[in-house]
Amino acid sequence: MDTVGIDPTLALIEEARRRDAGGRYLIGKAEQLGFEEQTFDLVVSYLTLIDIADFRPAIREMARVLKAGGSLLIANLTSFTSACAVEGWIRDGEGRGLHYPVDRYLDEYPQWVAWDGIRIENWHRPLGAYMTALLEAGLALRFFQEPEPTGGDPERVALYRRAPWFVVMEWSKPPIAIG
Repeated sequence: MDTVGIDPTLALIEEARRRDAGGRYLIGKAEQLGFEEQTFDLVVSYLTLIDIADFRPAIREMARVLKAGGSLLIANLTSFTSACAVEGWIRDGEGRGLHYPVDRYLDEYPQWVAWDGIRIENWHRPLGAYMTALLEAGLALRFFQEPEPTGGDPERVALYRRAPWFVVMEWSKPPIAIG
């Protein structure tokens, strides 16, 4: 099967269709994927789980539509930065970042964030909540990284090295045992 994209936002679906006329882009939600079991070799969740109030059904759905031996790639915000994303850096009198606070880490809660004119409700969850849901879906962790910045403004790079914002994971669905 060719590329299939799912998003609940019409503007993003229209942009995907404009950029890739050969793909299939549909309005939908990760919590209710309208595909048969074991449809895809690869499922990608890019900054999706943080936007879903109840992410557990979404993880179960992603695992359900994944073929045995297939991969689920996830890029998400790190949980320690989402714990205080609204507050952001604690800065000194000259605006230099002193430290990034972490509070209520083990709680799950929504918070409104804004950047580049976009305002969206994100959900903070501890990393353990994601890991538990992925393991309960029968997936196996193959790769885990908190990537460091590789370029850009040196001051921003220095801040992102102190408090990385992203986590990247590859999970696989074990092959079906025969016999």
